[in-house]
Amino acid sequence: MKYRKLNLATLPDDLFTKQTDVKRWLELTTTSDGGFPPNSLNHVFPIERDVEIERLFGISFYMLGNVFPFVFPLLLVYSSMSHIGSVLLKILLAYFAILFIIAKYNFAKFTTKYNRPRDLSATDTKDNQYLFTERNNQKYTSMQFVWPETIQRPALLDKAVIFCVIPHGVAPLGITAYPVWSKLFNDKLCHWTCAPIVLKIPILKRYMRRIGYIPAKTNNIADTLTKKEENVGIILDGIAGMFQSHDEIGHVKNRKGIIKIALRSGVPIVPVYCFGHTALWKVVVDPFGVLEWLSLKLDVSLTPFFGRAGWFLGPPRRVAVCVCLAEPVLCPKIENPTQEEIDKYHGLLLKGYEQVFEQHKKAYGWGDKTLQFV
Repeated sequence: MKYRKLNLATLPDDLFTKQTDVKRWLELTTTSDGGFPPNSLNHVFPIERDVEIERLFGISFYMLGNVFPFVFPLLLVYSSMSHIGSVLLKILLAYFAILFIIAKYNFAKFTTKYNRPRDLSATDTKDNQYLFTERNNQKYTSMQFVWPETIQRPALLDKAVIFCVIPHGVAPLGITAYPVWSKLFNDKLCHWTCAPIVLKIPILKRYMRRIGYIPAKTNNIADTLTKKEENVGIILDGIAGMFQSHDEIGHVKNRKGIIKIALRSGVPIVPVYCFGHTALWKVVVDPFGVLEWLSLKLDVSLTPFFGRAGWFLGPPRRVAVCVCLAEPVLCPKIENPTQEEIDKYHGLLLKGYEQVFEQHKKAYGWGDKTLQFV
């Protein structure tokens, strides 16, 4: 089978626009019969120094912003009870202030550099997806996309699609190339899903909604696929996937709800494996599984992690991320699918993950690894 590859890290900046015809992107793809050579998909490419610095502090600010609404009230209470709590609160506020100032400076710099508007549009979600932060993610992670010729345009042109990604890791940076999902395979806007609580976090919720995020709920996903006839992206292992970062484990054996949605909507599912997600950060997992249990119950991650140079809650290591798509699972439209039908197509989804992992693992330099489902 023939495969195509698009190197987003080296894509010229002037082509990273909504106005660019997708043909210009496709002209930059390379092809290979039977897969790509060993260790050819794990290259870490040089990047501009200012981009690297922006991501070092920008990702740290984003990570802190995710936990700040939960940690700040706890430290505020603790500070009234303990001197240590007071010190920790001051450290947190100082760290937040420093990252905020740096982020504000970089916002002004990179919106000018990439010729981007200062605010997100209230109506043009597709254009909003061309964020300078996500463009810099592509460079920082040396991001590449690989897909089989069978889903090359126009195969999925007239269909809403579900892109089903694993593994989550601490943060699934591979999905943040938002315009690719909305442009490369068809012209339908791709809405990524997230935990409903994320869309309630002040400031962050506005940003997330304006680039197309929807709650990871059945009704929201089904309405997007059938009423809007637009794509949906989902990280199938979700929060559970944050606790599987030392091995290549897909926490998806019992994740069958998306299959039922796909069958009722009659849309294809494309299995996607993001090589490198589990290598970006080092996760601290308690041996008793308490943090995992709490995280799953509260639908928010409570796991501590370390990034580049041991930076607590900091930026990821400079590891290549290769987003590999499999052949689609073609789901017929079945209004009320039986459990047997759901199990059948769920099995095909798992088979798709296995095939795409085995096909490209040597090219990513992981020839000795295996993918396990739990």
